[in-house]
Amino acid sequence: MNIPENFLQSARKEFMNYKALGEKAMAQVPDEKLFWQYNEESNSIGTIVKHLWGNMMSRWTDFMTTDGEKEWRQRDAEFENDVKDRGELMQKWNEGWDCVFKALDSIKGDDLAKIIYIRNQGHTVLEAINRQLAHYPHHVGQILFLAKMIVGSNWQSLSIPKNKSKEFNAEKFSKEKSIGHFTDKSKPA
Repeated sequence: MNIPENFLQSARKEFMNYKALGEKAMAQVPDEKLFWQYNEESNSIGTIVKHLWGNMMSRWTDFMTTDGEKEWRQRDAEFENDVKDRGELMQKWNEGWDCVFKALDSIKGDDLAKIIYIRNQGHTVLEAINRQLAHYPHHVGQILFLAKMIVGSNWQSLSIPKNKSKEFNAEKFSKEKSIGHFTDKSKPA
């Protein structure tokens, strides 16, 4: 087993999983509610997406050769609730994730120990990936929480539905042991 390549594949699948969770949550929210804020201090789903986009574009553009906090980034503006519609929101969402995946796909196993910088603080590439694997799920979780609040009783579960753990586990344990990423839909070879 090639640990560096396995880590990169696993990290990519984790990012893909959180991208998909965010999309499935946002798909359940009516267009006008994507920009709803609980109060003035809270963020709407649209604002969270805008912040993720800004972070992704800054962190992953030329990430091996330039600081992850780009001079052109306007982080404070990311928290202004000014995205106009679902189309603009999804354009930012996809542009950010495309930047992440393009950068991840450029990394080779021996790059993981290289030092890169975020706000002049050195990180190995592996540490920088882990940093974002903590950051992005944090915000996707916020998106899911807001979506569940907005959709209410019409919410379609994105994981094991309430009171269905026993059935879920019975189905999983009815199969033979296998090795694969938990998001893989088909049985690994």
